[in-house]
Amino acid sequence: MLKTGQVIGLPVTVGSAKNITEKIARIASMGHGGYVCVANVHMVTTAIRNEKLRKIMEKSLFVTADGLPLVWMLKQSGFKEAERVTGADLTLRLCETAADEKIFVYFYGGYPETIRSLKAFIVKRFPNLEVVGYESPPLLPLHPKPDQDVVARIIKSGAHIVFVGLGCPKQEHWMAEYTSYLSAILIGVGAAFDFIAGTTNRAPVWMQKCGLEWAYRLATEPQKMWKRYATTNPLFVWMFIKEYVKRKV
Repeated sequence: MLKTGQVIGLPVTVGSAKNITEKIARIASMGHGGYVCVANVHMVTTAIRNEKLRKIMEKSLFVTADGLPLVWMLKQSGFKEAERVTGADLTLRLCETAADEKIFVYFYGGYPETIRSLKAFIVKRFPNLEVVGYESPPLLPLHPKPDQDVVARIIKSGAHIVFVGLGCPKQEHWMAEYTSYLSAILIGVGAAFDFIAGTTNRAPVWMQKCGLEWAYRLATEPQKMWKRYATTNPLFVWMFIKEYVKRKV
């Protein structure tokens, strides 16, 4: 049983990529459904101000700590074993496990060129993996409603796991809407498709380990990322300080 901690009042699963992968694979093989959120600073600060997203996180099977600041807060709360579990790392680990255990996977999201590069990578890296679908959907609204054609395609494919790469918070709303129709586990992996496909570069490892991946993304994608970081990072820092002072008093 994985423990759950609190980060600025929101649930975050305490675990490693290894044990969370094992849990997801076990549930997926039994066809129990549900969904997994991969949380970073942007997600938790957005959820603080968005009741619907907060409830989506609270109803998820797991909320992994994608961002290092979330790991730091968990450790400050006494969960010394907390580790970072990113969308890209979780995707690759699950693909490896799925190839060994004959678990069928489906990729939903991303631009067509990303999906093409992703497919080429997956076929080469995991030749025994049963990928039963790659789908690049048209531009969806922030709160997408279930499309029964999409539901039918995923069900027909026999997928046990659906990796959803629509970006936060769209992918979380998508998962919440679709989960009752599907027996597959849905996992919102954010920009993982781009990182794995190589269409977007990840920060150098040293920046990832220092919690500076956001700075790298801001420097390489300023028009896309500046607003997110300008609004969410200061709020998270402020709430982090409040939580820290509260525990010390």
